[in-house]
Amino acid sequence: MIKRGSGVLLHITSLPSDFGIGDLGPQAYKFADFLAKTKQSYWQVLPLIPTNLVFGNSPYSSFSAFAGNTLLISPELLAQDGYLNKSDLESVPDFQKNRCDYETAVPYKQQLLTRAFEKFRKSKSESVKFNEFCEVNKNWLDHFAMFVVFKNKFNGVVWSDWPAEIKNQDPVSLQNLKKEHKDELDGEKFCQFIFFKQWHMLKKYCNDLCIHIIGDIPIYVNYDSADAWENSHLFKLDDDKRPVAVAGVPPDYFSSTGQLWGNPLYRWDIMQKNGYKWWIERIAHNLDLYDIVRIDHFRGLVAFWEVKYGEYTAINGRWVDVPVNDFMNTLVKRFYNLPIIAEDLGTITPDVKEIIHKFNLPGMKVLLFAFGADDPNHPYLPHNYDRNFVVYTGTHDNNTARGWFENETDEKIRQRLFKYIGREVPVEDIHWEFIRIAMKSVADMSIIPLQDILGLGEESRMNRPSIGNNNWEWRFMPEQINEYITEKLLTLTETFGRV
Repeated sequence: MIKRGSGVLLHITSLPSDFGIGDLGPQAYKFADFLAKTKQSYWQVLPLIPTNLVFGNSPYSSFSAFAGNTLLISPELLAQDGYLNKSDLESVPDFQKNRCDYETAVPYKQQLLTRAFEKFRKSKSESVKFNEFCEVNKNWLDHFAMFVVFKNKFNGVVWSDWPAEIKNQDPVSLQNLKKEHKDELDGEKFCQFIFFKQWHMLKKYCNDLCIHIIGDIPIYVNYDSADAWENSHLFKLDDDKRPVAVAGVPPDYFSSTGQLWGNPLYRWDIMQKNGYKWWIERIAHNLDLYDIVRIDHFRGLVAFWEVKYGEYTAINGRWVDVPVNDFMNTLVKRFYNLPIIAEDLGTITPDVKEIIHKFNLPGMKVLLFAFGADDPNHPYLPHNYDRNFVVYTGTHDNNTARGWFENETDEKIRQRLFKYIGREVPVEDIHWEFIRIAMKSVADMSIIPLQDILGLGEESRMNRPSIGNNNWEWRFMPEQINEYITEKLLTLTETFGRV
């Protein structure tokens, strides 16, 4: 990780595609070629775990902390591998090109995956590799497949409302149900097999181009998830396995009432007694997926905001300490060099800073936050950085640089920005100035959202925290990456020593 370089933040769903949502097919490889041509060192993606229409398609809200998002499977690669016929791809719905069309893409892709599974069962062309995959990943794969199949069987209700013997995982009842639904269980495992096969092919292609993949781990899991069902003893649940307290954050930059996420909280006392087994498996799994892992809301590993279940906002919560030194020492012993980025945005207390410094973890700096106050000592201004940071113009939760300038600034903020740059800048060039500031900073890593490289406005924002709809939909069009943008990004990368 100790290498000066730059990269681009772009989730897989935002890639061009003819199938309603970005995927792991040809356009992903073309984007990797663009990164290589501009001498980027990193491609950062959002979590690759399954998304769901019920959860607003958020990659931070999932049925599993381990499974892959099968919506990202490329139909073109399925056809290339013989799992689909070319004729299967001839009748494609009239998808939007510049937005993810989840409602249409979900049933369409499920239909294709069902055909691919049927062909797999008949041909058994990769049965040995499939069986090996199932064996290597059985610690999470079996329960994930059961969770998906059983949830369908019980009409989609939350797992705590399943029949008691299944909710409580009675071995005999589980075995009987598994026999009854063997084909569906194998189908779910097959889809995971294909996802991980396609992902690892793309990752290898990137690594061969000297591009490192930065992935993202949401700190919490959903209550309605395979993880909470399988490991209910690791979460703050009552005797009926319902939450007694949930996660969130107090009032902050994004919300005056805080953010009530609703995720179940970990029982760190139980986790500590078993050597943090679940977390060790989770980190190991993600370090197989990615070269570097960003832990979202890292401060929750030091102390977390606990809100009593049933509250309507996150205001009435309290901070609860985590055995963070013991936990981090366990990780350091298990993983060489611990390639982790700590997402340390928001109100960060001295104890969080102490842990980040003690374990030499890169923190984050966001330039959009740097000019809100007339303070030359502001921690997000680049002249106050140390090397061990990752600087972003903005993140997936922010406006674009241009959108911020046009819609979230006043005259005072704009004048502070111009003073820092050294001249007034027209709105159509403001994104390049932000990129230049990030690139020339002393921070070892500089990551730029593709929206800022393309100079796009607020309409291209990826997510609006605390707003549940119309998020995670933005996609770029192939023609938007042109020769001018390629040369401009390459020049900045070379000029500031980030090749």
